[in-house]
Parts: sequence; structure tokens; C-alpha cells
Amino acid sequence: MDHSHHAMPTSDPHAGHHDPTTAGHDHDMGGGSGGSMHMMPMVFYFGYENVELLFKGLVINTAGEMAGAFVAVFLLAMLYEGLKIARESLLRRSQVSIRYNSMPVPGPNGTTLMETHKTVGQQMVSLPHVFQTFLHVVQVVISYFLMLIFMSYNAYLCIAVAAGAGTGYFLFSWKKAVVVDITEHCH
Repeated sequence: MDHSHHAMPTSDPHAGHHDPTTAGHDHDMGGGSGGSMHMMPMVFYFGYENVELLFKGLVINTAGEMAGAFVAVFLLAMLYEGLKIARESLLRRSQVSIRYNSMPVPGPNGTTLMETHKTVGQQMVSLPHVFQTFLHVVQVVISYFLMLIFMSYNAYLCIAVAAGAGTGYFLFSWKKAVVVDITEHCH
């Protein structure tokens, strides 16, 4: 009795292709290894079943879980924007060495104006710099989490990232200092 199996040609144009909306399903790759491969979607989709969120055990399976994930991702994106502004503010407050440099620049009608530049610095081995470094690491980790969430291609989660970032920018960036050069003149 012959038990060998031969691959038969098929006329099905989708044979061997996986539906991108089947995120979260494991597909057996065979080969006797017992391993399985997780197929990630490569197109945006609206769904809330079997959606993995950053970690293997963190899977969204219901509309309520997706709503909770939406809120959490929205707040994480807002936190990211707030952290960027907070770091800038802390940096301005922790500057320790301030130097003013004046230099002559040509003015109108052959006159000379003095332009002043402010140079600030910070000590490398200081508590403010160590704290800034820690906040920088937190900011980088959050930014990569947000990127990976967006790369899940789940439209609900992508909307949460974008809406959270926009809301965070709106709420926090208006406090951002704007540099105005008082030596600039319009004639």
C-alpha cells in the first residue's frame, strides 16, 4: 500500500495565501518541529477578536476589552506628548552655566548693532542630568510601544494612538516656550 502524498496542483488562486485579517490565529508550519507561526496583518482592519497587544498573553477578544485598550493606548499617547514637554521644561530649569556672548552685526544705513546670544549648559554628573536620562529612556520605550501598537494595523488602536498624540499635543504644547529674537527688525 503506497502511503506517499504528492502535492496536487490547484486552480484556487488563494491557495497558500493567508487572510490578513486572521491576526491572532496560529498557523501550523508543519515540518515536524511542532512550531507555529503567527501571521501579522499587513493591512488596516477593524476587529476586536484575537488581537495581541504588545505581549504574548495580552490578547483582546471582546468589544469591551478593545474599548479598554483604546482608552489605555489613548492615555499612553497623551503621556508621551506630555513627557516630551515636561522634559523640555525640566531641562530649562536645570541649566547651570549661562553665558552671554555679544557680537557686532551690520545694521541699516552703515550702523552696527550688537547681537547677544545666550549659551546654556548642564553638568554631566548631576541629579538633574541623571533624571533627564531616565526620562529619556522612558520616552524612548513609550515611543516604541506606540509604534508597535500602530504596526498591529488594528484601526481602533491606530486611531487611539493618533487621537491620544493629538490630544496630548493640544493640552501640553501651548505651554512650550517660543524663542523670539528681539534683535530682529523689520523695515
